[in-house]
Amino acid sequence: MANRAIIVQPGGGYDKVVVGERAAGIPQAGEITVRLQANSLNYHDFAVVSGMWGPVEPRIPMADGAGEVVAVGPEVGEFAVGDRVVSTFFPTWQAGAAPVEGFATVPGDGVDGYARELVTAPVAAFTRAPRGWSHAEASTLTTAGLTAWRALMADGALKPGDTVLVQGTGGVSIFALQFAKMAGATVIATSSSDAKLERLRALGADYTLNYRSTPAWGAAAREMTGGRGVDHVVEVGGPATLEQSMNAARVGGHISLIGILTGLGGELSIVTALIKQLRLQGVLVGNRAQQQDMIRAIDANGMHPVIDRCFPLEQMVEAFRYQESNRHFGKICLEM
Repeated sequence: MANRAIIVQPGGGYDKVVVGERAAGIPQAGEITVRLQANSLNYHDFAVVSGMWGPVEPRIPMADGAGEVVAVGPEVGEFAVGDRVVSTFFPTWQAGAAPVEGFATVPGDGVDGYARELVTAPVAAFTRAPRGWSHAEASTLTTAGLTAWRALMADGALKPGDTVLVQGTGGVSIFALQFAKMAGATVIATSSSDAKLERLRALGADYTLNYRSTPAWGAAAREMTGGRGVDHVVEVGGPATLEQSMNAARVGGHISLIGILTGLGGELSIVTALIKQLRLQGVLVGNRAQQQDMIRAIDANGMHPVIDRCFPLEQMVEAFRYQESNRHFGKICLEM
């Protein structure tokens, strides 16, 4: 079965994005064929498509894919034709500790991803999508949703009454806000935009901080907890924000190192980490079992993701340019 696909030529860059065709094979034992309906954009996908980490061979981008099962191979009991599914970021990481390092097995990076109409893949490459969600909504879970879920629920063992600090209004941060409120936590949210802070409050943020007008927002966040400090920081900024995150955290606090929005390296105050006995955990998305846990929680709670805007698949470059503008609030999606 031939099908339309977006292909990034070696090296990447917006001028190297072309529309082509890539066949989808007949599903063999343990495989399913999915008609893809949506993708969602992440910083990692931007790095591949823009040429920041361009592919060494022609690559179908996009790690996040959602759609409907149209064929199942022999020995497949988990899925049936008509099931709505969403992709997994690490198809080879089922559960437990990570057996993978880096992006070699990640769709859209080390292997072909989901910017295409049809794909045949092992069962482990997908899970069921949440009940009642559109395909675009489901596509937001693979990277951003699962990263936030793992950071707070799996690594952080979030409890009702904990305090969580989230940074900005990207996909991971908004999911972290939603999951934290779902679990009965208090949320402090930061942004440089007062208008976006207002929207974060509407989503349930208990306290907000404009990091432009309050550069020492770490101390300000700590004051909001009565001087104790926050239990969990969802750190998406990177080197330029880590110091303030450490200032915000309580003694023994948990900081999830997720993003590199401000760069790849910088100073780390070892003394602060030691004195406060902080737990800094690098987070690279999560495993399939965690994704299934997250979707069960979503089904029980009835939450929906925040989608800023959807573009047609052929307008992928325009979608990434829009992501670069940083005007969005929540997720940006592509629809087939």
